Amino acid sequence: TLQNAEQVSIQALRGDADTRQVVDAVMSAQQALQTTIAIRDKVVSAYLEISRMSI
Repeated sequence: TLQNAEQVSIQALRGDADTRQVVDAVMSAQQALQTTIAIRDKVVSAYLEISRMSI
């Protein structure tokens, strides 16, 4: 989706895409990035929790 947002932005600069398409593509990319960051944070948190456990 990040690549799609970049492509749509380039199309808009050429006049081949309207503003709404750019906004939709960028919002989709932003949502994907936020989801990825949330997953990363949960994985790191789980790893830290496991590393604190005593055997």
